Amino acid sequence: MIEKRRNMFFNSAGVFLILLLVASPGILLTQQENEEYESITSNLCVDCHDKSKTDTMIVEDLAGSIHDGFDCQDCHQDKGTMPHKTDPNFTVISDSCKGCHTDAAEEYTTHGQESVDDDPEAPTCVSCHGGHNILPSDDEASMTHPSTVPRTCSNCHENINLTTKYDFLINHPIEIFDTSVHGIATKGGSKEAASCRDCHSTGGSSHKILSPGNSNSTINHFNIPKTCGQCHESEEKEFWEGIHGILVKRGETDSPVCTHCHGEHGIIPPGDPRSRVSSIRLAESTCTPCHESAALSEKYGFRTRRSETYIDSYHGLKTKAGDTTVANCASCHGVHKILPSSNPESTIHTNNIQTTCGECHPGITSTLAHAPIHGEGETGLETKAARVVRTVYILAIIVIIGMMALHWLIDIFRQIIQVMKKPQVRRMRNDELIQHTLLMVSFIVLVISGFSLRSNNSFFTRLFFGWEGGFEWRGIIHRIAAVVLIISTVWHSFYLLTRRGQRFFSDMFPKPKDFIQFFQRTFYNLGLSKKEPKFERFSYVEKAEYWALIWGNVVMILTGLILWFDNFFIQFLPKGILDVSLVVHYYEAILASLAILIWHLYSTVFNPQVYPMNPSWLTGKMPETMFRHEHGAVKEEDIERD
Repeated sequence: MIEKRRNMFFNSAGVFLILLLVASPGILLTQQENEEYESITSNLCVDCHDKSKTDTMIVEDLAGSIHDGFDCQDCHQDKGTMPHKTDPNFTVISDSCKGCHTDAAEEYTTHGQESVDDDPEAPTCVSCHGGHNILPSDDEASMTHPSTVPRTCSNCHENINLTTKYDFLINHPIEIFDTSVHGIATKGGSKEAASCRDCHSTGGSSHKILSPGNSNSTINHFNIPKTCGQCHESEEKEFWEGIHGILVKRGETDSPVCTHCHGEHGIIPPGDPRSRVSSIRLAESTCTPCHESAALSEKYGFRTRRSETYIDSYHGLKTKAGDTTVANCASCHGVHKILPSSNPESTIHTNNIQTTCGECHPGITSTLAHAPIHGEGETGLETKAARVVRTVYILAIIVIIGMMALHWLIDIFRQIIQVMKKPQVRRMRNDELIQHTLLMVSFIVLVISGFSLRSNNSFFTRLFFGWEGGFEWRGIIHRIAAVVLIISTVWHSFYLLTRRGQRFFSDMFPKPKDFIQFFQRTFYNLGLSKKEPKFERFSYVEKAEYWALIWGNVVMILTGLILWFDNFFIQFLPKGILDVSLVVHYYEAILASLAILIWHLYSTVFNPQVYPMNPSWLTGKMPETMFRHEHGAVKEEDIERD
């Protein structure tokens, strides 16, 4: 028994000795490390740290701050030795600020969608309040003063690196806010104007800024009216009493709240014509997106085409003309307390409509006040009498104007026959006439089908392509016409290689005489000269048009092919080339169309010496008298007759 106890004692002593030997280096090392660090006080900090990161004097910053009189180590509690120990678990924010500001530390757990503990880039106390120069919020120089809060928030929310990394979907909110009614008032020194924290601070605390998806967030869809109501109390009350507020209370996310109509960061006064709730923009910009929605119409049972029939009414037409006093949607339906016509409190209820109309039309009768405004007819009225009268007028217009047009068509046809009976001179042979016809027809079709793409709601687009499937056919027709234009251009290129084509090219090539004759004719037309110039086979008018046509065809064909086969060309050309091609194609088309209307049609139709027309585009011939007047310098032997 004694022997057994002796063995247990020696075994325990051995284990203790081994543990002591293992631990002794660490004990010695820790003791050695402690001997290398020297305890210091805050008085020594200024020896090394005289300036802050913003290059200001720390002593001066502290002297004017709310923390004036604090020691450095009151906040930098981990900097009590020289050299400083590194403690990765200690930060000024979590271990110093919360020592005094316990309530704020408990509230500040998230910022937007990010947890402040999990995200190293989440704003810290210093980010919003500053470092050594922290001032109370009522001090105008404070980073948290209402007038400076937007600048403080912009450090992150206008930082492209952060907005990209965290997918901030609001584009330049501070920049937009600065131009708003709130931003302008804030910059002007108003303490009542809303700034960032007034709208985004949940429970009145700037330390609780929550994402819109959080049901407690002040910018959650269902909480926005209450947030705005902090300043706009009466408007909030009216909103909740209206149909939009009733739907929001019911939990409908598609019912509009304040920001849907007024905007978010860029709210501007209703009197500003840029505002979405201005009298001239309200109907189309604000009310239409919801009240023309097929999905919402089906869900809530209201009628669509309200905007269209309003715009076609007297009120709508005056609004589009810029009249800011004429009635708009809000004038009749209300602003915030909007109710359906079936509600007795509604401004458009049958018992109230006369009073509503009487605000602009004193003394209006009940019968006139109850006349439909949003009618289905083109005049905005839907009474049977109005429909009958409209039908009669449409028939009268068709018959009367049609007879007038027919009368003059017969007359001009007779005039053309008379012109063609006169002795003729050949201007174009059959193959040249076909080239001109292909060019003319393809050009007209290209103009109509091309501009219909850019002006798809215009009258002429509906006229030509308003039928079922018409717009799909527009693209096909445009491409067919383009192919015809290319064929006629290629044909003309080969024609220029023939003997007659070479002579045509030589006669069409610009010469110094053309510039001289331009000024001679200008002086003659202005009455400064009595001598009218005599032109050869082609005048400067025809030459200018021909070379403009050549240039235009080359440009339109090249850009058209690039746009047509964009998937092919994008493999070899930069995207910018396609963008430029689209711009060139569009504006070259405008240039060419106007040139034909102004330059070509005058010289071939509307010139009094030519009217009713130069018939060579039909027969290849023109009257000899017209030819001699237009081309008096052509020699007799060069005149081509059949």
